[in-house]
Amino acid sequence: MTKINLSKRLMTVANYIPKDTKVLADIGSDHAYLPCYVCLKHEHVNAIAGEVNGGPFESAQQQVNQIGLKGQIDVRLGDGLDILKEGEADTIVIAGMGGSLITSILDNGRSKLSNVKRLILQPNIDAQSVRSFAKNYNFKIVEEEILDEEGYIYEIVVLEPDNQSTQYTPKELYLGPILLLKKPDAFYRKWENVLHKKEKIIEQMKQSTNVSSEKLEEFVQQVKWIKEEINYGDR
Repeated sequence: MTKINLSKRLMTVANYIPKDTKVLADIGSDHAYLPCYVCLKHEHVNAIAGEVNGGPFESAQQQVNQIGLKGQIDVRLGDGLDILKEGEADTIVIAGMGGSLITSILDNGRSKLSNVKRLILQPNIDAQSVRSFAKNYNFKIVEEEILDEEGYIYEIVVLEPDNQSTQYTPKELYLGPILLLKKPDAFYRKWENVLHKKEKIIEQMKQSTNVSSEKLEEFVQQVKWIKEEINYGDR
């Protein structure tokens, strides 16, 4: 049997794909590694691998054909959720992009989310943007992970539709409501690093004659939240 070796990041994403998934859509599929892994493991799952550029699209097609999964995985060329029919996918993965881009893809393709049971999102930066999408469009954050892979720290945010609008505080949107409860080692590593960078930026802003007081206040507040949660000075 053909075996796909996923990175730690993608394996963590894969673990959040529900076992009863019928159609998985992987947007920005990176050689279709994730759909290939899932479809080899679960014969009942069909998958759609989406790519916006020709080169990655051809690479994904080649990967699917080599493994013999052409009947299970449809590789499509197109922008974001444009590749999907309305209600076609019940699980959608968007991984390896910035949070603002992920949010834009979801926002522009909201009509394609009517049948979605779960969104598994892995922003490389700006996870706050993804959480804000959940708050604004009646999705609930059901799980979060933060992990360290070869020196890079990644966050994974799992959303499910929620009939009632779940309320999150600005602090929860910034740091992650579930991560605030878990606080694994990678959480401390990330936010200690961010803290030092933010403090330097604040000092530079204070010395500048042309600075947004609103942005300065935002950064000061973020530093306060980080210090509260990593017990800065006690570690």
